[in-house]
Amino acid sequence: MDRTSVLKAIADETRMRIITLLLQRNYCVRALARKLEVSEAAVSQHLKVLRGAGLLVGEKIGYFVHYDVKRDVLHELTQSIESLIAIERKACSPEDGGCWDEETTKCHNRETGSDLSPGVTGQKAEAAVRSMPRHRSARP
Repeated sequence: MDRTSVLKAIADETRMRIITLLLQRNYCVRALARKLEVSEAAVSQHLKVLRGAGLLVGEKIGYFVHYDVKRDVLHELTQSIESLIAIERKACSPEDGGCWDEETTKCHNRETGSDLSPGVTGQKAEAAVRSMPRHRSARP
């Protein structure tokens, strides 16, 4: 499974509605178009994206193709997201951040692992973040 293509495919509101409907039961293009109140051509294009991401399987029944969700792909995506959530945050340090020497005093707080000084909240925090230089991996 390519996580990026799956996430891009379900990022669209209509495609997410299609997935939701197909999780409840299988549908053909015409039935999905009626349910979603969009054209059959639009549904076909959305299904093409979802199939390309590996989220759907189609079964030809008579003249129509009925689509169903590959639930194993959704389970795999769920596990992948859960593994991201499980990553523990570490304190930020200039050595790990790839910052230039002159940037380290402006953006790193070694004690808290935060990019902001302790006690900075709300609008002050937003202003502090906006004023921070962007990290660069190498000098131009």
